Amino acid sequence: MNISELVLYKSILVLGFLMLLFVSERKWPAAQRPDAIATPRRLGKNLSLWLCNSVLSPLIVLPITLFAVNQSADWRTVWPGGGWGLALDILLLDLWIYWWHRANHRLPLLWRFHRVHHLDQWLDVTSAVRFHFGEVVLSALVRGAVILLIGFPLLSVILFESLVLAMAGFHHSNIRLPVNLERWLSRVIVTPSIHWVHHHIDQRDTDSNYGAIFSFWDRLFVSRSEKVREPTMPIGLNQAKDEGLWSLLLAPFRR
Repeated sequence: MNISELVLYKSILVLGFLMLLFVSERKWPAAQRPDAIATPRRLGKNLSLWLCNSVLSPLIVLPITLFAVNQSADWRTVWPGGGWGLALDILLLDLWIYWWHRANHRLPLLWRFHRVHHLDQWLDVTSAVRFHFGEVVLSALVRGAVILLIGFPLLSVILFESLVLAMAGFHHSNIRLPVNLERWLSRVIVTPSIHWVHHHIDQRDTDSNYGAIFSFWDRLFVSRSEKVREPTMPIGLNQAKDEGLWSLLLAPFRR
């Protein structure tokens, strides 16, 4: 299977899963959307940002990733092989993205771009694809450096990307899960009840719950919020309103 086929299959599977979540969260919502939030306009804005990233990523992000994989450190002979090696790759890449996400909240330059994601005043599966392309490129550059250093193979990187996108759709979604099921899942993976708190308007919660796939990083590095998600929990940034599409695209470059 060549690179084009891998990327194609990844895109089809992830998009299919996100569409399933999109339908499910409307049939079984965990919280009711406030009337003040205009759904068509908001959805159009989020999907436009996703479309922008989808068009530009193959031109910029994919070449960065392929270069990093092809030029990466050649010491994988000491690495576990087979399924254990793949599992270790996923674990380490998820650890990287935990710290990358945390840095996006701590470093002013990175926050300029990541703020676009947090200005969303409601959460559903489309929030998972609402990112400024500048953040996507910066993430690809740093991830490329990590790939160069560790020597992750392309299969591990593509599988990790697929899992991260699927998990992002899941934990941003407004789907109602059985309480006991979500409690059990949250011990290992990031669930909607965990990540919704990260989008709470209270900055103390915004600066917590950074995990992407596994929930135990936040417990290990003491960044887990004790807040419990509530159906009426306000989403977004304190004293900041969402902006129009063009304003969001230009926002990181304004003073």
